[in-house]
Amino acid sequence: MTLTLDLHPIFRNHQDIDQAVRSTIFKAAKTDVELVVIIPGKGSQKLKSRVLALLRQPHLKKLYKSVEPDPENLGRVLVRFR
Repeated sequence: MTLTLDLHPIFRNHQDIDQAVRSTIFKAAKTDVELVVIIPGKGSQKLKSRVLALLRQPHLKKLYKSVEPDPENLGRVLVRFR
């Protein structure tokens, strides 16, 4: 199972971005999700770096197995739980 989080609609509000990423990661950890696809977009990469910094926080890092940029699309981040 895969969850997708598109950050385009909320890209201007840092608090909403943090909340959306956290809730998606917590939801994926509780359920049988193998992959979370976070779409910050290509743009200037500021949003992508914010998402990656958020995912490096210790309380979130212990919930997933790995984080990697999508090799096919630079505007996506793949978070693997298995």
